[in-house]
Amino acid sequence: MSEPDKFVTIEELSKHFAISTSTIRSWYRRGLIPKETYFKVGGTYRFNLPKVVAALTKIPDPEVKPDPIVVPQEKVPHQLELDFGNPDEDR
Repeated sequence: MSEPDKFVTIEELSKHFAISTSTIRSWYRRGLIPKETYFKVGGTYRFNLPKVVAALTKIPDPEVKPDPIVVPQEKVPHQLELDFGNPDEDR
């Protein structure tokens, strides 16, 4: 069983990234911190630390499986035939 997600306050999140809380506020207002990574209770925000880190560092969420890549089959290349003639005729 995996460890439950850790939710932190804006102060804890700012300490994690060693930035100010106003920068965190700016990031979520601008949409750099996705809405699915935090929730608001009353006037307090709680951030899902692993998901915020993944979103800001562009690390894919391990729970989200990417769509498989479908590579179309390439056409079979035509074999090139070269006719150099009879080597004995060139003499």
